[in-house]
Amino acid sequence: PRREERLPSACLAYGGTLCGAKKPGHRCALMADADRGFTQGSICLLLPALGMMCSLPDTVVLLHGAVGCGSCAHGINGNVRVGHNVRRGKPRDALWLSTALNEVDVISGGDDKLARAIKEADATYAPQVILVVAGCLPGIIGDDIDGVAARMQPEVNARVLPVHCEGFKTKFMATAYDAVYHALGRHLLPKPGEPIIRDERTVNIMNVSSMGRVDEVELERLVGELGLQANIFPVFARPESLGKAARAALSISTCPTHDDYFLTHLTEKYGVPHIIRHMPIGIANTSQWVRDVGHHFNMDEQAASLIQAEERELKTALEEYLPLFKGKRVFVTAGEYRSLATASLLRELGFEVVGIRSFHYDEFAEVELDKLRAGGTDFSWSVANVQPFEEANLLKRLKPDLFLGHWHGNHTAARLGIPTHVIYNTSYGYIGYRGAYDLARRLYRKLRNPSFTARLQQYGRLPYKDSWYAADPFTFIRSKSGGVE
Repeated sequence: PRREERLPSACLAYGGTLCGAKKPGHRCALMADADRGFTQGSICLLLPALGMMCSLPDTVVLLHGAVGCGSCAHGINGNVRVGHNVRRGKPRDALWLSTALNEVDVISGGDDKLARAIKEADATYAPQVILVVAGCLPGIIGDDIDGVAARMQPEVNARVLPVHCEGFKTKFMATAYDAVYHALGRHLLPKPGEPIIRDERTVNIMNVSSMGRVDEVELERLVGELGLQANIFPVFARPESLGKAARAALSISTCPTHDDYFLTHLTEKYGVPHIIRHMPIGIANTSQWVRDVGHHFNMDEQAASLIQAEERELKTALEEYLPLFKGKRVFVTAGEYRSLATASLLRELGFEVVGIRSFHYDEFAEVELDKLRAGGTDFSWSVANVQPFEEANLLKRLKPDLFLGHWHGNHTAARLGIPTHVIYNTSYGYIGYRGAYDLARRLYRKLRNPSFTARLQQYGRLPYKDSWYAADPFTFIRSKSGGVE
């Protein structure tokens, strides 16, 4: 199911304040049916899906569609090579192919071309798994990738898994996570009726393509301190890790936006309990994450002792950085949960959060939103799947001292002379107590020497007129129910 069908509260367009979003009937209240009369850029669900699939070892990603749909895989490849190197001591390129559908295929259909490509991929690369990924084109012309995969399965050695990533079906890129897990879960988990031997000391931890090995090591360390073993999957994990997930004693979420579909399935079909509440970014969030794990295994005292020791050490290590951070204004933009959890961490470090932009909103965000509201101050919060024209307007108004955004989205702030930091880089740590310290250390260096963006502002200009900067940044947001003027 599409994300907006599965989670009816899901929203792609909101502009207002953190507290204003809670006011029913308010001009700027959060509306599930809100959209924009004008949009400037968005993220297709194929991008995050490829980020996950291209990392999988012993796997061929076979894109069924126009050849251009695989172009983003070139940018993903650097992360794939580094990820394999730090985990297995050897860099490995992402292995993806394309059926490169053309005008003739659109008229006559691409099923036969896909069947030949599956045989060629199996014979050439001998993978364990072939992921057949449908883009927009086969979805429009009606190609049956599920039928072709089933027909070709007896003719090849690899497991053939169809994945539906037709971008036109949804504007919620988070549907990509559901689509990939739907495919992996249907084919790689134990079959119904198979005996399951529970491993009472194993905890499932789902990683995302934005989580580097350093973050995985931190989470393994924390559960290891409680005498537990982490089963981390699916990014960079071999297929057997997914099968092992059905035998775990607990699944603990690292990102509710990313994890809920699959963890709910593990609970319903295999009886693996799950906890989806906190993202372990920030001091308080990490401590609550550890506390939840400890409570499930009746180790509340051990968890409390671990939290006390970790917080004491971290707060001592942060002392030298906090004077520089105090009162500095910061703006954050990223995926739903990462943006909110990072904002909470920045508050803990002494920053003043003046604005957050989340790529989408759904019900899982409320836990983190309530933590931010409890801080006692209101500030700008918007929901936008990219939309740099709104971001430029907001940054001109808010004038933050620091901007944290995704690796593809920092250029707007940088051209305005605002020091920027990538909100995720898989070579750096962000998660857990270690991640909080590492981020603080990097931000300290960034603020001590902001000369790069100060110089860039002199030469890099944004394409917007002064009349746009004078307008309401949320002018183009509309709601069918009339909640937004």
